[in-house]
Amino acid sequence: MTLVQPLESIQSAAKGDRRWDWLGLVPFFAFAFAFLILPALSIAVRSFQDNTGQFTLQNILDLRQPSIMSAYAVSIRLSIVTALIGGLLGALMAYAVTAGGLPEKVRSPLVTFSGVASNFAGVPLAFAFIATLGRLGLMTGWLKNLGLDLYAQGFNLYTFWGLMLTYLYFQIPLTVLILVPAFDGLRREWREAAENLGASSWDYWRQVALPILMPSLLGTMILLFGNAFGAHATAYALTGGQINLVTILIDAQIRGDALQNPGLGNALALGMVFIMAVSIALYSWLQRRTSRWVR
Repeated sequence: MTLVQPLESIQSAAKGDRRWDWLGLVPFFAFAFAFLILPALSIAVRSFQDNTGQFTLQNILDLRQPSIMSAYAVSIRLSIVTALIGGLLGALMAYAVTAGGLPEKVRSPLVTFSGVASNFAGVPLAFAFIATLGRLGLMTGWLKNLGLDLYAQGFNLYTFWGLMLTYLYFQIPLTVLILVPAFDGLRREWREAAENLGASSWDYWRQVALPILMPSLLGTMILLFGNAFGAHATAYALTGGQINLVTILIDAQIRGDALQNPGLGNALALGMVFIMAVSIALYSWLQRRTSRWVR
Protein backbone atom coordinates (compact mmCIF):
# COMPACT_ATOMS: atom_id res chain seq x y z
CA MET A 1 0.00 0.00 0.00
CA THR A 2 2.80 2.31 0.81
CA LEU A 3 4.36 1.62 -2.59
CA VAL A 4 1.17 2.13 -4.59
CA GLN A 5 0.30 5.51 -3.13
CA PRO A 6 3.61 7.20 -4.06
CA LEU A 7 3.35 5.70 -7.57
CA GLU A 8 -0.17 7.04 -8.00
CA SER A 9 0.89 10.45 -6.77
CA ILE A 10 3.80 10.52 -9.21
CA GLN A 11 1.53 9.56 -12.13
CA SER A 12 -1.05 12.18 -11.20
CA ALA A 13 1.68 14.80 -10.92
CA ALA A 14 3.04 13.82 -14.34
CA LYS A 15 -0.44 14.09 -15.87
CA GLY A 16 -0.84 17.49 -14.28
CA ASP A 17 2.44 18.66 -15.76
CA ARG A 18 1.46 17.43 -19.24
CA ARG A 19 -1.67 19.56 -19.17
CA TRP A 20 0.52 22.60 -19.80
CA ASP A 21 2.69 21.09 -22.55
CA TRP A 22 0.55 22.74 -25.23
CA LEU A 23 1.67 26.16 -24.01
CA GLY A 24 4.90 25.68 -25.93
CA LEU A 25 2.89 25.71 -29.17
CA VAL A 26 1.25 29.05 -28.45
CA PRO A 27 4.04 31.17 -30.06
CA PHE A 28 3.95 28.96 -33.16
CA PHE A 29 0.17 29.21 -33.59
CA ALA A 30 0.27 32.94 -32.88
CA PHE A 31 2.94 33.43 -35.53
CA ALA A 32 1.09 31.25 -38.05
CA PHE A 33 -2.17 33.11 -37.43
CA ALA A 34 -0.59 36.59 -37.63
CA PHE A 35 1.61 36.02 -40.68
CA LEU A 36 -0.07 33.20 -42.62
CA ILE A 37 -3.76 32.74 -41.84
CA LEU A 38 -4.71 36.37 -41.25
CA PRO A 39 -3.00 37.71 -44.43
CA ALA A 40 -4.53 34.89 -46.48
CA LEU A 41 -8.01 35.72 -45.15
CA SER A 42 -7.40 39.41 -45.83
CA ILE A 43 -6.40 38.65 -49.42
CA ALA A 44 -9.48 36.48 -49.91
CA VAL A 45 -11.84 39.16 -48.58
CA ARG A 46 -10.26 42.05 -50.51
CA SER A 47 -10.32 40.06 -53.73
CA PHE A 48 -14.09 40.47 -53.73
CA GLN A 49 -14.12 44.20 -52.96
CA ASP A 50 -13.91 47.17 -55.29
CA ASN A 51 -12.14 50.45 -54.54
CA THR A 52 -15.08 51.58 -52.41
CA GLY A 53 -15.17 48.38 -50.33
CA GLN A 54 -18.34 47.01 -51.97
CA PHE A 55 -18.72 43.35 -52.91
CA THR A 56 -17.83 42.55 -56.53
CA LEU A 57 -16.85 39.61 -58.72
CA GLN A 58 -15.15 41.80 -61.30
CA ASN A 59 -11.67 41.27 -59.84
CA ILE A 60 -12.00 37.51 -60.21
CA LEU A 61 -13.45 37.85 -63.71
CA ASP A 62 -10.56 40.13 -64.71
CA LEU A 63 -8.14 37.25 -64.12
CA ARG A 64 -9.21 35.99 -67.55
CA GLN A 65 -7.54 38.95 -69.26
CA PRO A 66 -4.85 37.84 -71.76
CA SER A 67 -2.09 39.83 -70.04
CA ILE A 68 -2.90 38.26 -66.67
CA MET A 69 -3.16 34.75 -68.10
CA SER A 70 0.18 35.35 -69.80
CA ALA A 71 1.72 36.44 -66.48
CA TYR A 72 0.58 33.22 -64.81
CA ALA A 73 1.85 31.18 -67.76
CA VAL A 74 5.30 32.81 -67.70
CA SER A 75 5.57 32.46 -63.92
CA ILE A 76 4.57 28.79 -64.03
CA ARG A 77 6.93 28.07 -66.92
CA LEU A 78 9.84 29.78 -65.16
CA SER A 79 9.08 27.87 -61.96
CA ILE A 80 8.82 24.51 -63.73
CA VAL A 81 12.07 24.99 -65.69
CA THR A 82 14.08 26.08 -62.65
CA ALA A 83 12.53 23.30 -60.54
CA LEU A 84 13.45 20.60 -63.06
CA ILE A 85 16.97 21.83 -63.80
CA GLY A 86 17.69 22.81 -60.21
CA GLY A 87 16.28 19.53 -58.91
CA LEU A 88 18.32 17.34 -61.27
CA LEU A 89 21.61 19.22 -60.85
CA GLY A 90 21.08 19.49 -57.11
CA ALA A 91 20.36 15.76 -56.88
CA LEU A 92 23.65 14.99 -58.64
CA MET A 93 25.49 17.27 -56.20
CA ALA A 94 23.71 15.68 -53.23
CA TYR A 95 24.76 12.25 -54.52
CA ALA A 96 28.36 13.44 -54.82
CA VAL A 97 28.24 14.80 -51.27
CA THR A 98 26.87 11.58 -49.73
CA ALA A 99 27.31 8.42 -51.81
CA GLY A 100 29.85 9.74 -54.28
CA GLY A 101 32.84 9.40 -51.99
CA LEU A 102 33.43 13.13 -51.61
CA PRO A 103 36.03 13.80 -48.87
CA GLU A 104 34.65 15.08 -45.57
CA LYS A 105 36.80 18.21 -45.80
CA VAL A 106 34.97 19.06 -49.03
CA ARG A 107 31.51 17.90 -47.96
CA SER A 108 31.23 20.15 -44.92
CA PRO A 109 32.14 23.42 -46.72
CA LEU A 110 29.87 22.50 -49.64
CA VAL A 111 26.86 21.91 -47.39
CA THR A 112 27.63 25.14 -45.51
CA PHE A 113 27.85 27.07 -48.78
CA SER A 114 24.54 25.55 -49.90
CA GLY A 115 22.91 26.83 -46.73
CA VAL A 116 24.17 30.35 -47.42
CA ALA A 117 23.53 30.36 -51.18
CA SER A 118 19.98 29.02 -50.84
CA ASN A 119 19.09 32.17 -48.88
CA PHE A 120 21.03 34.60 -51.09
CA ALA A 121 18.35 36.17 -53.27
CA GLY A 122 16.62 39.45 -53.92
CA VAL A 123 18.42 42.65 -54.86
CA PRO A 124 21.92 41.46 -53.76
CA LEU A 125 21.69 38.41 -56.02
CA ALA A 126 20.46 40.50 -58.96
CA PHE A 127 23.31 42.97 -58.49
CA ALA A 128 25.83 40.12 -58.26
CA PHE A 129 24.70 38.68 -61.59
CA ILE A 130 24.60 42.10 -63.26
CA ALA A 131 28.17 42.76 -62.07
CA THR A 132 29.24 39.33 -63.32
CA LEU A 133 27.21 38.58 -66.46
CA GLY A 134 25.72 41.96 -67.37
CA ARG A 135 26.71 43.74 -70.56
CA LEU A 136 29.63 45.33 -68.71
CA GLY A 137 30.05 42.49 -66.22
CA LEU A 138 33.38 41.08 -65.11
CA MET A 139 32.88 37.64 -66.66
CA THR A 140 31.38 39.13 -69.81
CA GLY A 141 34.42 41.36 -70.32
CA TRP A 142 36.87 38.56 -69.55
CA LEU A 143 35.25 36.21 -72.06
CA LYS A 144 35.12 39.00 -74.64
CA ASN A 145 38.87 39.48 -74.30
CA LEU A 146 39.22 35.77 -75.03
CA GLY A 147 37.19 36.17 -78.22
CA LEU A 148 33.79 35.06 -76.94
CA ASP A 149 31.18 37.82 -76.96
CA LEU A 150 28.20 36.42 -75.05
CA TYR A 151 25.76 39.12 -76.08
CA ALA A 152 26.82 38.91 -79.72
CA GLN A 153 26.02 35.19 -79.53
CA GLY A 154 22.47 35.91 -78.34
CA PHE A 155 22.86 35.69 -74.57
CA ASN A 156 20.98 38.31 -72.57
CA LEU A 157 20.85 38.32 -68.79
CA TYR A 158 17.71 40.46 -68.75
CA THR A 159 15.47 37.92 -70.50
CA PHE A 160 13.58 34.83 -69.41
CA TRP A 161 16.62 32.57 -69.73
CA GLY A 162 18.85 35.03 -67.91
CA LEU A 163 16.35 35.15 -65.06
CA MET A 164 16.25 31.35 -65.08
CA LEU A 165 20.05 31.24 -64.72
CA THR A 166 19.84 33.64 -61.79
CA TYR A 167 17.16 31.58 -60.05
CA LEU A 168 19.27 28.44 -60.36
CA TYR A 169 21.84 30.06 -58.09
CA PHE A 170 19.56 29.53 -55.09
CA GLN A 171 17.51 26.62 -56.41
CA ILE A 172 20.43 24.18 -56.73
CA PRO A 173 21.83 24.75 -53.19
CA LEU A 174 18.33 24.39 -51.75
CA THR A 175 18.03 21.02 -53.48
CA VAL A 176 21.34 19.91 -51.99
CA LEU A 177 20.20 20.82 -48.47
CA ILE A 178 16.94 18.88 -48.86
CA LEU A 179 18.27 15.77 -50.62
CA VAL A 180 21.43 15.16 -48.60
CA PRO A 181 19.41 13.67 -45.69
CA ALA A 182 17.45 11.57 -48.21
CA PHE A 183 20.65 10.12 -49.69
CA ASP A 184 22.01 9.55 -46.19
CA GLY A 185 18.86 7.58 -45.45
CA LEU A 186 19.81 4.91 -48.00
CA ARG A 187 21.01 2.04 -45.84
CA ARG A 188 24.17 0.19 -46.72
CA GLU A 189 22.53 -3.20 -46.10
CA TRP A 190 20.05 -2.52 -48.91
CA ARG A 191 22.89 -2.27 -51.42
CA GLU A 192 24.66 -5.26 -49.93
CA ALA A 193 21.49 -7.33 -50.14
CA ALA A 194 20.99 -6.31 -53.77
CA GLU A 195 24.59 -7.20 -54.65
CA ASN A 196 24.26 -10.59 -52.90
CA LEU A 197 21.28 -11.29 -55.13
CA GLY A 198 23.37 -10.53 -58.20
CA ALA A 199 22.22 -6.98 -58.90
CA SER A 200 24.62 -4.60 -60.59
CA SER A 201 25.11 -1.00 -59.49
CA TRP A 202 22.69 0.13 -62.21
CA ASP A 203 20.12 -2.44 -61.08
CA TYR A 204 20.43 -1.26 -57.47
CA TRP A 205 19.83 2.39 -58.36
CA ARG A 206 17.04 1.61 -60.85
CA GLN A 207 15.09 -0.91 -58.78
CA VAL A 208 15.93 -0.04 -55.16
CA ALA A 209 17.43 3.38 -54.52
CA LEU A 210 15.62 5.46 -57.14
CA PRO A 211 12.09 4.27 -56.18
CA ILE A 212 12.89 5.13 -52.56
CA LEU A 213 14.33 8.53 -53.48
CA MET A 214 11.67 9.41 -56.04
CA PRO A 215 9.13 10.87 -53.54
CA SER A 216 11.90 13.03 -52.03
CA LEU A 217 13.07 14.16 -55.46
CA LEU A 218 9.56 14.99 -56.66
CA GLY A 219 8.74 16.71 -53.38
CA THR A 220 11.91 18.79 -53.66
CA MET A 221 10.98 19.86 -57.19
CA ILE A 222 7.53 20.89 -55.97
CA LEU A 223 9.19 22.92 -53.22
CA LEU A 224 11.50 24.52 -55.80
CA PHE A 225 8.46 25.33 -57.93
CA GLY A 226 6.85 27.20 -55.04
CA ASN A 227 10.13 28.90 -54.18
CA ALA A 228 10.51 30.30 -57.71
CA PHE A 229 6.80 31.03 -58.17
CA GLY A 230 6.71 33.36 -55.17
CA ALA A 231 10.01 35.16 -55.87
CA HIS A 232 9.69 38.88 -56.63
CA ALA A 233 12.65 41.04 -55.63
CA THR A 234 15.21 39.19 -57.75
CA ALA A 235 13.11 39.34 -60.91
CA TYR A 236 12.13 42.98 -60.41
CA ALA A 237 15.68 44.14 -59.62
CA LEU A 238 17.17 42.21 -62.54
CA THR A 239 14.66 42.96 -65.30
CA GLY A 240 12.95 46.11 -64.03
CA GLY A 241 9.53 44.61 -64.71
CA GLN A 242 10.25 43.78 -68.36
CA ILE A 243 9.23 40.13 -67.84
CA ASN A 244 5.51 39.64 -67.26
CA LEU A 245 5.43 37.73 -63.95
CA VAL A 246 2.51 37.49 -61.54
CA THR A 247 4.47 38.94 -58.62
CA ILE A 248 5.54 41.96 -60.68
CA LEU A 249 1.96 42.43 -61.88
CA ILE A 250 0.69 42.36 -58.29
CA ASP A 251 3.21 45.04 -57.36
CA ALA A 252 2.04 47.19 -60.28
CA GLN A 253 -1.61 46.85 -59.25
CA ILE A 254 -1.06 47.65 -55.57
CA ARG A 255 1.71 50.26 -55.71
CA GLY A 256 1.59 51.48 -59.31
CA ASP A 257 0.45 54.91 -60.43
CA ALA A 258 -1.26 54.13 -63.74
CA LEU A 259 -2.44 50.54 -63.16
CA GLN A 260 -3.37 50.76 -59.52
CA ASN A 261 -6.22 48.41 -58.63
CA PRO A 262 -5.76 46.84 -55.18
CA GLY A 263 -8.74 44.56 -55.64
CA LEU A 264 -7.26 43.03 -58.78
CA GLY A 265 -3.88 42.78 -57.07
CA ASN A 266 -5.47 40.81 -54.23
CA ALA A 267 -7.26 38.58 -56.73
CA LEU A 268 -3.92 37.88 -58.41
CA ALA A 269 -2.44 37.04 -55.01
CA LEU A 270 -5.40 34.77 -54.27
CA GLY A 271 -4.63 32.82 -57.44
CA MET A 272 -1.03 32.45 -56.27
CA VAL A 273 -2.23 31.27 -52.84
CA PHE A 274 -4.34 28.58 -54.51
CA ILE A 275 -1.41 27.36 -56.63
CA MET A 276 0.92 27.38 -53.63
CA ALA A 277 -1.64 25.50 -51.52
CA VAL A 278 -1.83 22.75 -54.14
CA SER A 279 1.99 22.59 -54.23
CA ILE A 280 2.21 22.35 -50.44
CA ALA A 281 -0.43 19.61 -50.35
CA LEU A 282 1.47 17.55 -52.95
CA TYR A 283 4.75 18.13 -51.11
CA SER A 284 3.25 17.01 -47.78
CA TRP A 285 1.82 13.86 -49.38
CA LEU A 286 5.19 12.95 -50.91
CA GLN A 287 6.99 13.65 -47.63
CA ARG A 288 4.70 11.20 -45.83
CA ARG A 289 5.60 8.54 -48.37
CA THR A 290 9.31 9.28 -47.93
CA SER A 291 9.18 9.15 -44.13
CA ARG A 292 8.49 5.40 -44.25
CA TRP A 293 12.01 4.78 -45.57
CA VAL A 294 14.11 7.29 -43.65
CA ARG A 295 12.98 6.35 -40.14
